[in-house]
Amino acid sequence: MPHGERIAEILLSIGAVRLSPDKPFTWTSGILSPIYCDNRMIYSHPDARDFVVAALANRVKNLHIPADVIAGTATAAIGWAALAADRLKLPFVYVRSQAKEHGAKKRIEGDLKPHQHVIVIEDLISTAKSSASTVEVLRDEGQATVTDIVSIFSYELVSGLEKASEFKVRLHPLTTLTTLLDVALAQDRITEEQSESIMEFAKDPENWARKV
Repeated sequence: MPHGERIAEILLSIGAVRLSPDKPFTWTSGILSPIYCDNRMIYSHPDARDFVVAALANRVKNLHIPADVIAGTATAAIGWAALAADRLKLPFVYVRSQAKEHGAKKRIEGDLKPHQHVIVIEDLISTAKSSASTVEVLRDEGQATVTDIVSIFSYELVSGLEKASEFKVRLHPLTTLTTLLDVALAQDRITEEQSESIMEFAKDPENWARKV
C-alpha cells in the first residue's frame, strides 16, 4: 500500500481526522468545515508516530536538494520537525509565530547559520499562511534558502496552493484530502455525495457552508 493511503488510514483510524459534512466544525478563522484534522493525536500512538516520522524523514531525503537544517513552525509542527531532524541526524530550529518581547527579540529559535538550505516541516497545510510566514522569516532573518515544505496532511485548498506558488516553495504532503476521501469511501465512512461535498469545500471554503 502506498504511504499516502496508509497514513490516511492511520489518521482516520485514530481519530486525528474527523469527517462531518452534515454537522460542520468551526475553524479558528470562523470558517465552517466538513473536516477537522488534529495531527497531535498521532503523538499518543507510538506505532503510528514512528511510521509518520519515518515517512517525513524519507520525504526529506528524497528531495531535489539535500537539507542542511530542519525547521518547524510553532507550535503544532515543532514536535514533528524535531522528531524528523533527530531521525535524519540534522540540526533543528523552529520559528515563532511572533518575535519574543525580550532578549534578542528573534523569531528563529536555534542555531541557524546564513545561507543554509532549510526544509520546513508542517503538521498540515490549509491556507499556508503560517507556512509562508515561516518561509519569509527563515529567508529574511535567517538568510536561509527555503524551497520545500513537507507536511503530514494537506487540505488541498486552492488558497494554500496559491500561497505556495507566491512564495516559490514546493509542497510535499504525505497524504492529501483526495487520498483521504478515497480511503474513507472504501471504508464506508462517508457516501459519494458527502465526498463530493467535502471536495467542494476545498475549492471554496469561505462559501461552502452557504451552498450545503
